[in-house]
Amino acid sequence: QVQLVESGGGLVQAGGSLRLSCAASGRTFSSYTMGWFRQAPGKEREFVAAIIRSGGYTYYADSVKGRFTISRDNAKNTVYLQMNSLKPEDTAVYYCAAKSGYAYVGSYDYWGQGTQVTVSS
Repeated sequence: QVQLVESGGGLVQAGGSLRLSCAASGRTFSSYTMGWFRQAPGKEREFVAAIIRSGGYTYYADSVKGRFTISRDNAKNTVYLQMNSLKPEDTAVYYCAAKSGYAYVGSYDYWGQGTQVTVSS
């Protein structure tokens, strides 16, 4: 069982930056592929970024590529999402998720409660 707790959301002006953190419980954090997803009001949840267990491979949605960076610190059981050049369309609840294995696609096994990110124009 893995528990995930996100933090770092907030209100920022367009062009600004935020860094989200996701702290995981358990001693097997390094064995999980970690992902960030987001859901805007009235829209389906969408993939944002993922990082494979060792951190050697990362994947991004086209909409955030070049602006967002996912990273992880396995010693701290934490995954991060650095968000730069934020746009109003980035406004959403951001969720951290974990899954077993190396593939970043497919179902994720554990989810956090989400953190709100609001980008004003």
